[in-house]
Order: sequence, then C-alpha cells, then structure tokens
Amino acid sequence: MIHTVKTKIMKSVMTALGLMSVTALSAENASPAYDSGNTAWIIVASILVMMMTIPGLAFFYGGLVRRKNVLSIMMQCIIITAVISLEWIVIGYSWVFGKGFSGDFIGSIIGGFDKIFLHGISPDTLYDKNIPEMVFVMFQCMFAVITPALIIGAFAERIKFSGFLLFSILWATLVYNITAHWVWGGGWMAEYGAIDFAGGTVVHVNAGISALVMAIMLRRRRDYANGNPIIPHSIPFVVIGTALLWLGWFGFNAGSGLAADGLAANAFLVTHLATATAALTWMALEWFIYKKPTVVGICTGAVAGLVAITPAAGSVDAQGALFIGLIAACVCYVFVAYIKPKFRYDDSLDAFGVHGIGGFIGAVLTGVFATQFITGTDGAYGALYGNWHQLWVQLVTNLAAAVFSAVMTYLLFKFVDKTVGLRVNKNEEDTGLDISQHGEFAYSDSE
Repeated sequence: MIHTVKTKIMKSVMTALGLMSVTALSAENASPAYDSGNTAWIIVASILVMMMTIPGLAFFYGGLVRRKNVLSIMMQCIIITAVISLEWIVIGYSWVFGKGFSGDFIGSIIGGFDKIFLHGISPDTLYDKNIPEMVFVMFQCMFAVITPALIIGAFAERIKFSGFLLFSILWATLVYNITAHWVWGGGWMAEYGAIDFAGGTVVHVNAGISALVMAIMLRRRRDYANGNPIIPHSIPFVVIGTALLWLGWFGFNAGSGLAADGLAANAFLVTHLATATAALTWMALEWFIYKKPTVVGICTGAVAGLVAITPAAGSVDAQGALFIGLIAACVCYVFVAYIKPKFRYDDSLDAFGVHGIGGFIGAVLTGVFATQFITGTDGAYGALYGNWHQLWVQLVTNLAAAVFSAVMTYLLFKFVDKTVGLRVNKNEEDTGLDISQHGEFAYSDSE
C-alpha cells in the first residue's frame, strides 16, 4: 500500500516536471509578445507626424503665400500625403529597410526589393522594441510624406501642378529613399557612425538643399524679381500651422526611439527647450534690429529650433538643446534676412534658409553636444566631451547628403521640365495657381 502511494506520488511529480519543461520550452520558442505601451505610443506618434503635413504645413505655408495661391499649397500638401504613402508601401519601405542586398556593396546604398508591397509583413511580425512592423511602416511613412512636402516652400506660387506631382514622386523614390537607407536602413552613413536621431540629415538637409536648387532653377517669381515684397495673406494661418508643427514634432522626435521610455522623455524635453529658445532668439533679433518683434518672425524661429534639434534629440541634454536652439536661430536668421536678399534667389517661404541650414547646423552641433549622459556609457558622444571624430563624421555625411541631393534634384528638374514642364506661364502666375491650376478660389469676392 505504501509502495503504491509512493509510486503515484513519483509519477505525479515526474508528470508535473515534464509539464514544466514543456511549458518552459514552449515559452522559449514562442514569439516575443507585443509591447502594448510602445505600440500605443508609436501609433500616437505616427498620427502626430502626419498632422505636421496636414494640416500643420498646409496652414503654415498656406498663410505665408498670397490669397490667390493658398489652395494650391493645401492641395500640394494633401496630394503628397496620398501619393507618397502609396509609393512608400509599394517600394519605398523596401528600398529603405529591406534586407535583400544586405552583406553586398549595393546593400550600403539601397535596402532591396524583398519587402515590396510589404511582402512578408503580417500583423504578427514584430519590429524593434516589440512593436508590430506595420506600425513602424506607418510611422516611417509619415517621414517619407513630410520630407518632399517641405520643398513646397521653395517653389510656392509658380509651379505647375502636374510638374510638381511628377517631380515629388520621383524625388521621394530616388532621393529620399536612398538617403534614408544610408542613415536609418543600415547603409554607409550608419556604418560610418553618423548620428541622425529623427531626420536632420534625411529630412531637413535633404529637403532644404533640394529646395535651394529648385528655387534657383525655377527662377524668381515675377513680383520678387521686381523687388516688391510678398506679404503673407493670413498670419493667423501661420500661427495655427506653427502650433500644429510644434505639437506634431513631439511625435517626430520623441517617437523616433520607438519606445515609451526615458529616451523618449529626453527627446520630448529637449525638443521643446530648443524650440522655445530659438523662437525667443529670433524675436529678440528682430526686436533689436527692426525695433518691432513680428509674429511671422517668432513662428519662423520656432520652426528653426524644431528643425535643428531633430538630429540631436536622442543624444543631447538640456544644455546642448539650449545652445542648439540659440545658434540655429542666429544662423538661420542671417540666411533668411541677409544672405537670401543679397544673392536674390527666391526661396519663397525659406525652405532652404530654415530647413536646409537649420538641419545642417543641428546635425553638425550633434557632433559637438552629444553626451553619454543621454546615450549611455557605450553610446556616442561629441567634441565637447573629447570625441572630435564624431564632429568629423557629422560634417562628412551631411556634406555628402547635400551634394547627392543637389545633383539628383538638378537631374530630376531637367527631366520633368522637358517632359511635362514645371513653371507656369505669366498669365497663370498673375491669375494665381488656385484658379489656373485647380479652378477654385479660397475666398469669395465679398470677403
């Protein structure tokens, strides 16, 4: 009887141990679970970044142009959101984050064709920080959308809609996707050690240099050539757009770590600090030089701060953010207020002066102010803390991105101009793009 009881006890213990082993093995082989906190945050961040283009950029740029061109700006922002989203899903994501060419020389230039139409990505496919890869696809899609949208500010009020549309699609495919892979997809800039947390190089330097090339090649607006000032038609629109950009930028920067953690908290904080500093600096400069602080000025300063802190948001502390905001506002102000009038290029809404210059300044200063206090003991750090090589890396990679963007934009301009044309004619420009390109007007005659 006792022997029988012992035997049953031993069998029960062995069975329990066997079940525990099977459970442990199953747990070991099971797919990692979704991190619901990270997933929820990146979904929200994606929405915030989309809001930067529509309605943020649409209002910001729309308010700066004349009333006869406001709908053309809004139309351009909306169509870019639609068409670049499709391009991103079809081929863009694969070119940037695909692994088809990984390990080969070409893999340092472009990702591959293995994820075209999101091939192989299911609802259960996880990405970094245990978020669904589909969420990452959408988050990065919003970056792909806003980058060509920034260029709109350079050629506002004088571009054909058909030419604009074709150029934007080609530019996103052949310029943005390749540069994004270089930095974020494991390309040569990433291997070289470049720091670009949220898009100083990929987004702002890239778009800003292209904006300058487009502004020069498309030639000045007729009114600008005559020396007449172009007065914004709705400064309240500019304020609304600035507020939406400032808010959306928290998703842009704080979301780029792909987690709801301390790094996101730092990016959130330094983004706000640099923006506030730049806005205050720009206002102070105007107040001192022209004796009146302007609303458009403080809004422009805020955007310059947002641009400059973007590459540095994951590697600098509050002190670094303050200096980046201060320096970027001063340099961008010089380009907008003095360099542009001196050389008479018609960067209509200062896409180059704010985004190109602000992005470059921020990227270079990342190589100065990056600190292991934020990045960790094994993380990157800059010249201020003894690592001058990082400053060199930032200079080389951003100059390379600028040259690539300039050359490709020149070639694409020539191609599109020869095929469908880019510049509207004299009568269309005088009438306004709202009527000549879209057959609509924003305001009735009674207003």
